[in-house]
Amino acid sequence: MSIDVQHLTKTYGPQTAVNGLSFSVGPGEIVGFLGPNGAGKSTTMKIITGYLEADAGSVRVMGKDVQADPMTTKKAIGYLPEANPLYYDMYVKEYLQFIADIHHLGKAAPGRIQEVIELTGLTPEYKKTIGALSKGYKQRVGLAAALLHDPRVLILDEPTSGLDPNQIIEIREVIRQLGKNKTVLFSSHILQEVEALCDRVIIINKGNLVADATLADLKQQSGSRDQITLIVKESIPSSLFAGEPLVDKFSEIEKGHWTLTTVSPDDLKKRLLELALQNNWNIVSLHSEQGSLEAIFRTLTQ
Repeated sequence: MSIDVQHLTKTYGPQTAVNGLSFSVGPGEIVGFLGPNGAGKSTTMKIITGYLEADAGSVRVMGKDVQADPMTTKKAIGYLPEANPLYYDMYVKEYLQFIADIHHLGKAAPGRIQEVIELTGLTPEYKKTIGALSKGYKQRVGLAAALLHDPRVLILDEPTSGLDPNQIIEIREVIRQLGKNKTVLFSSHILQEVEALCDRVIIINKGNLVADATLADLKQQSGSRDQITLIVKESIPSSLFAGEPLVDKFSEIEKGHWTLTTVSPDDLKKRLLELALQNNWNIVSLHSEQGSLEAIFRTLTQ
């Protein structure tokens, strides 16, 4: 495993920030690390990267223990923290050269710097000082610095914070491409972004693991319902849906406009078409929406 966390515990005085947390992430996985504010996400990420020391438990990165061999593990990790630390008086290229020197990239540095500038979309702004950049471009500089030494593992804490919708899509695509040959663990409060990028999510709450599953399995385990919208020209008696076993809940928004929840959307849509033929309904619209990660997240963390 690229990241292996076992029974991780971290306390701050009387407060337990991380409570016996265990999970692992393999090569080529892009895993969303979710939880409400104060859940312990950033603390866990700081322990994985070696910035904090755990009170108990262990973390291994690329097979190496983070506490026993911190230099080797840090070389394997690219880390973008939530509070992106930058030197605002330095120019973008100057700062990236500084980071390249820390990683001892030597003669490979100029080519690698140009590569990450293009990869993160910094080309229009790289001649400016970091302090003159917008928040979104500052975030790109942090991401470029995390990628500079071509790490095997990426730990990204809110990587799209401060980006506009177009920039979010661009950085999302960068992360997707990186995930083909790297391990990516990233946190985000934008759950649509997690759904777009990840097949698997880890959710913690108050330092405890509350979910670790693929999105498909999580929706099935949580009993997440899909919503079907049916719009017909005719008036339908509610008793017709009350006796329908495929329908969990139903409501009429206005005359002929119904919303129905179900765990079997395909079967219910077929049944509705059958009912339409039997009752001579004129269907204006029939479509379904998947149960959202947001609804699951709220259920698990409230």
